[in-house]
Amino acid sequence: MMTEALALRPRHRWTVAEYHRMAEVGLLHEDSRVELIDGEIIEMAPIGSEHAGHNNHLLSLLAYHLHGKAIVTGQNPVILGGYEEPQPDIALLRWRNDYYRTAHPHAEDVLLIIEISDSTLRYDRDVKIPLYAKNGIPEVWLLDIQNRQLEIQREPINGVYRQRDCRRAGQIAPILCPDAVIDLAKLFPNP
Repeated sequence: MMTEALALRPRHRWTVAEYHRMAEVGLLHEDSRVELIDGEIIEMAPIGSEHAGHNNHLLSLLAYHLHGKAIVTGQNPVILGGYEEPQPDIALLRWRNDYYRTAHPHAEDVLLIIEISDSTLRYDRDVKIPLYAKNGIPEVWLLDIQNRQLEIQREPINGVYRQRDCRRAGQIAPILCPDAVIDLAKLFPNP
């Protein structure tokens, strides 16, 4: 009963500015595994070795293909409006000579977001991907480790991706970075 009553009460939505202020005064630390989603501070799941290995592999491949063309970043913040600052596993960003030292990237800076899912598949699919679509991120890849597949979502319109594809084999490249061809056989080698 108490939980239901609490769910009915209005909640304070933290802004990105308030969230950053929490870090400035020491309430949040650089190593805190949290992100801001719809004004709520959400704890992020611990990263297992398989997740980390896929993340490292993709970062390496993309950085190799896109050196000097785009910035490849891993598990860093992206500001998506006044109440959202997720930390996607990988983001491809428009090139900037300062490498975003002066400000975190915003939605308009993002070329591709990749989420790597093992234990977080439902959260990534039901919360984060709609958030990215709502903010006009042109393309999202969801690397589903358990099912050994890559879900590709493109063309955000009215908060939903119009184009969806799922692949287990073949090659894929981001639509805005066609030079970065990824061979899925290398992501999912035979067990």
